[in-house]
Amino acid sequence: MQTKAIPSTRRAVLRGAAALGAATVAGGLWPRHVLAQGTALETKAAKLGFIALTDAAPLFVADEKGLFKKHGMTEVEVLKQSSWGTTRDNLVLGSKSNGIDGAHILTPMPYLITTGATTANNVQVPINILARLNLGGQCISVANEYKDLKVGLDNKDFGKALLAKRVKSGKPVNAAMTFPGGTHDMWIRYWMAAGGVDPNRDITTIVVPPAQMVANMKVGSMDTFCVCEPWNRQLINQKIGYTALTTSEMWMNHPEKAFAMRADYVQANPNATKALLKAVMEAQMWCEDPKNRAEVAEICSRRRWISAPVEDIVDRLKGDFDYGTGRIEANSKFQMRYWKDQASYPFQSHDLWFLTENIRWGYLPPSIDTKALIAKVNREDIWRTAAAELGVDKKDIPTSTSRGVEKFFDGKVFDPANPKKYLDSLAIKNIKSAA
Repeated sequence: MQTKAIPSTRRAVLRGAAALGAATVAGGLWPRHVLAQGTALETKAAKLGFIALTDAAPLFVADEKGLFKKHGMTEVEVLKQSSWGTTRDNLVLGSKSNGIDGAHILTPMPYLITTGATTANNVQVPINILARLNLGGQCISVANEYKDLKVGLDNKDFGKALLAKRVKSGKPVNAAMTFPGGTHDMWIRYWMAAGGVDPNRDITTIVVPPAQMVANMKVGSMDTFCVCEPWNRQLINQKIGYTALTTSEMWMNHPEKAFAMRADYVQANPNATKALLKAVMEAQMWCEDPKNRAEVAEICSRRRWISAPVEDIVDRLKGDFDYGTGRIEANSKFQMRYWKDQASYPFQSHDLWFLTENIRWGYLPPSIDTKALIAKVNREDIWRTAAAELGVDKKDIPTSTSRGVEKFFDGKVFDPANPKKYLDSLAIKNIKSAA
């Protein structure tokens, strides 16, 4: 079964991505280094998008606490987007065409937009990743229909139940994620495949906006979903389903959302870009402090941001997890990180993993030049400059663009120096050629 995704053919997607990969090798589509002239801000304005999720909290806090203004960006608008598809479309438009300049975004999306892999007519719009907004903090939830299974990291029995349901009903069994090729897509595919379930053949993956997950589970539109908070906790509070696992149980402190801007904005406004980034980084530090977490939850609950009851938000922001199955963990090591453990730094090795997984599932061609593409999209150099100007402690500034070898719950190992070995080790995959 195929993923229900955006209306463009996979062949066109692969052609567009391959063309982008070739262009990066041939000299690039935009300047890699931008030299700021002096320190004056080129603009005080920016339009930034967000989705109603707790990992967007640094943008909420930067706005509410006046951090954008502190750094001279007095005309910043932080604008709610209805879905990740809307975020993509508004980034393609840009603020000059009534869209946005940057966003809280799923880490792979800047690559999928830059290559044209997920845009209308495969239009290529260069996007720069400036920071990682958080590590972990997502969950995979399951409908109460399967409560007796107490589904967790081991999903083999759940997989059998899904297949049996499909055979008996003659209808698809659905696993919901938020955007094709995005982080939630990767997490639910990885988890399913680790249990022997082929997400392209055995089930159907469907796209549902985060804020609509609970309502869709309630009416039986899906059997499981992957999303950030507060929607997993709200599912439990409404007695519709339960949490099977937090995604950091699959990959400890995995990269999740990013703060990204259109590359043409970064190029035209290097000082303003750095000012925005510094505001976001300071907000990340504030969000990380345990004594601020209750206030972070209250800010998130406000109508202009997530617009959800604070009781659906506060526990998990504090790191306290009631899975809805009798399993309860206080101050869990799997809680979301906004700053601790070098959460803000955009490791290039993590971007490489996402590109490798997108190749695994056929969203990008194996021929794509990942090294050249990462060099264009990932602007960790701007992050380092901003960190130095903020006086960030040296322990919070990585010495390498790679976090090194990563280990997963099923024993798989990703060595950024040899992504092909990792890809070859995966039994279930759907690699496509560019032809």
